[in-house]
Amino acid sequence: MDKLDLAKTYKTYYKSGTEPELVGFGEAPYLTIAGQGDPNGERFAQAAAALYAAAYGAKALGKAHGTDFTVPKLEGLWWVESDKPVLEVPRQEWRWKLLIRMPDFVTKALAAKAREKTALKKKELAGDIAHVAYETMAEGLCVQMLHIGPYETEPETVERMHAYMEVRRLVQNGLHHEIYLTDPRKTPPSGWKTILRFPVEQRDLS
Repeated sequence: MDKLDLAKTYKTYYKSGTEPELVGFGEAPYLTIAGQGDPNGERFAQAAAALYAAAYGAKALGKAHGTDFTVPKLEGLWWVESDKPVLEVPRQEWRWKLLIRMPDFVTKALAAKAREKTALKKKELAGDIAHVAYETMAEGLCVQMLHIGPYETEPETVERMHAYMEVRRLVQNGLHHEIYLTDPRKTPPSGWKTILRFPVEQRDLS
């Protein structure tokens, strides 16, 4: 049985250079879970564990039907309900939605069945697994860039992305999107690799 690897199929989605670039993405399916709080907190860790459990549940069901795939990297959408810059907002107030992209053959019905089966097997995560959702997302035109280093230094990369956008008269029109290419448990912070991505549109000059 062939195993689909989304990172190889959608190289632009899972790969970026260390300079800002303009890219475009169509609609794709995801498993998601939303929450609020410090990304170093227990709530975030539990949500991520539940999302991964559901994703591997979908993989198992797909494989049983002859369509296997590699579970892709964790992603996150980030925002705050405030007019202040995000770094001036307490981390307990940060809002996030974690995502794992799914192949097209993982349908909403298959995802629901995977969620139910996984909740029975992972009883300690059942409450969080119940909040895992199946969604589609189409970000369209985006500016993205690879950030290397700890998450705390991301503002330096974001500043370069904003400068790139300013020159091209682009403005952000969607949520701050991150794709975590490295496992922070296995890699020192200096080697962490994260794709930063902003959906954008042409600035209205009227």
